[in-house]
Amino acid sequence: MAYAQENLSPAGAQSKAGKSPGMWTYKGTEAKSAIAASGYFNSASSVLNIGDLIFYYKTDSTVSASMHVVLTNASGVVDVSAGTDISVA
Repeated sequence: MAYAQENLSPAGAQSKAGKSPGMWTYKGTEAKSAIAASGYFNSASSVLNIGDLIFYYKTDSTVSASMHVVLTNASGVVDVSAGTDISVA
């Protein structure tokens, strides 16, 4: 499944004051490895910054959650970390 802009939402106030990373939530049915592939979040390159955190919630029959860090964002190409699993049990 492809990236869906409507599934990416800012978490909290998303204040841009200071140098703190932004936090985002994203839901989908893809495997964690699919959203961690370089370029998956290219359509969001204008809002994602290096160091931002993305909480991913997989919503199909095998519910899971993971946290990803934006590693690079250059020339419209976004790369995120492989992700750290978060227990949903």
